[in-house]
Amino acid sequence: MAIQGIDHYTILTNDLAATRHFYCDLLGLTEGARPPFDFPGAWLYVNGHPTVHVVAGRPIPGRTTGGLDHIAFQANGDIDELARKLEGEGIAVSTRKVPGSRVWQLFCNDPSGVKVEFNYPPKS
Repeated sequence: MAIQGIDHYTILTNDLAATRHFYCDLLGLTEGARPPFDFPGAWLYVNGHPTVHVVAGRPIPGRTTGGLDHIAFQANGDIDELARKLEGEGIAVSTRKVPGSRVWQLFCNDPSGVKVEFNYPPKS
């Protein structure tokens, strides 16, 4: 077996509408086809691939995910624009430059408390 990449990650949420708003309206993912599971949720797509699976109506087991710290996306565009958009929604963000690199990162939490990282190419 050879690992070829991350297929998707799943978020448990108590607020499906807020999670859709965060990932679709603020970040630009699109909601797409999802199998007819017997529980509410959504599949959110990046470039035609269902990358974020959202499950609603199940208890969120505490504030920890074991050793998992965050999920990261490659991003493009203007990191400052995303920061303003998120902060305008009351979402706290932090940014930093990767030491020894020209890559910039933005961190925030989604509505369910999942830490999300965005890696931007070097600023011009």
